Amino acid sequence: MLIGRTHEQRLLLDTLHAEEPQFVAVYGRRRVGKTYLVRKTLSHAFAFEHVGLANSSLRDQLLHFRDSLLRNGLSDCPPLTSWREAFLALERLLDRTPPSRPIIFLDELPWLDTPRSRFVPELEHFWNGWAAHRKHLALVVCGSASSWIVSNIVRNRGGLHNRLTRQIPLAPFTLRECADYAASRGLSLSRRDVCAAYMVLGGVPWYWSLLEKGLSVPQNLDALFFADSAPLASEHDALYASLFRHSDLHRKVTDALAAVGIGADRATLLARTGLPDGGALTRTLLELEQCGFIRQYTPFGKTKKGALWQLLDPLTLFHRKFLSAPPRDDHFWTHSLGSGTQNAWMGLAFERVCLAHIPQIKRALQIAGILVNVASWRHIPDDIHPQGAQIDLLLDRADRVINVCEMKWSAAPFVIDKATESALLSKLETFRAVASPRRAIHLTLVTPFGLTPNAHSSIVQSTVTLDNLFDSNL
Repeated sequence: MLIGRTHEQRLLLDTLHAEEPQFVAVYGRRRVGKTYLVRKTLSHAFAFEHVGLANSSLRDQLLHFRDSLLRNGLSDCPPLTSWREAFLALERLLDRTPPSRPIIFLDELPWLDTPRSRFVPELEHFWNGWAAHRKHLALVVCGSASSWIVSNIVRNRGGLHNRLTRQIPLAPFTLRECADYAASRGLSLSRRDVCAAYMVLGGVPWYWSLLEKGLSVPQNLDALFFADSAPLASEHDALYASLFRHSDLHRKVTDALAAVGIGADRATLLARTGLPDGGALTRTLLELEQCGFIRQYTPFGKTKKGALWQLLDPLTLFHRKFLSAPPRDDHFWTHSLGSGTQNAWMGLAFERVCLAHIPQIKRALQIAGILVNVASWRHIPDDIHPQGAQIDLLLDRADRVINVCEMKWSAAPFVIDKATESALLSKLETFRAVASPRRAIHLTLVTPFGLTPNAHSSIVQSTVTLDNLFDSNL
């Protein structure tokens, strides 16, 4: 059963009816469901399908490509010694295919590009010299190494420049899609349960497929990460190795970002990683951003030169906090329930969940149709303004209102006491004094179960709840 992906599936189906040759790239992180989407939508029209081999030589890649040619009907295929020969053999196979729309599906395309293999130039020649002239042909390429797909296919400056007819970046599931997927598998999870699981698993469907019926979310997380032979205990390392060819650089950067919640500028990253100030850091940041692990943003009141990078990936954050030195307890997560460490982590993780659902927050505030600049803000105490402050989410609206969003994880309706009210007012006053926003400032509380009205709650202008974050009507 295909959950969500309605827009992406429609784009793929459109390739069957287009009058011109189609070149489609589907990309996204490991385990997000790219192959499943393509096969579920187009497998009935496949004329040729091939999956690249991870960490394999050119010889092995060609050997398996020949196997795919034989399996798809090319019986007279001699051994292959180059990608030129491989694509010529593919042309012979497709020449024998009926003229209805045949689909070529090359999965895990980045793995085919082994060192000195000349794979990309031969792919360019195959498309430009042959496939682009076959009216009924569609080439669909797919890969987990999003940065490779973007650099070599989407933003290709050579023979494939502007050749793509469609690009489909496949994002992780939203909270609502995770809830629908869990329900389709017979899991009985409340929205709070779904959110708690999302804090660790993000919206990666394959991770959610490992959840077992009859176990609570904490029990499932123990089974997935902390138990003996836990299936996701080493997923973090496998994830980075599958996405990036020089993953040690990417891990240095995410290690540095994990230590600074609101984000770090370039100078801070250089100091924390020890990397030289040059193309290596720029490329690493770009690749992490392309894969959805980090975001780049300009803090409120700053220029683009003051850009910060912030780590958003739930699995990476969870691994850095709890699995860098794995605890010797098969039931660590269950035994940690209610602890200060787990509660503090869940508070920060909920902020990341909110940042992944900004469209839902905007809709809840009825500002989906207004131009909004999403930013954060931080003030380090100085002689003029000795009170420090940090705001993780600002919605700077074109109608001259700023929503200052306070994100608070709570298992019950949130209660603002006198001390909390004082802290919030102090933060708002510091923001007004330092940033001089010249806007109306609305304090917005984002918390799972809403706000308990009392003598201190009137400072909140609007509230966004877990039900709002699950909104699918976007």
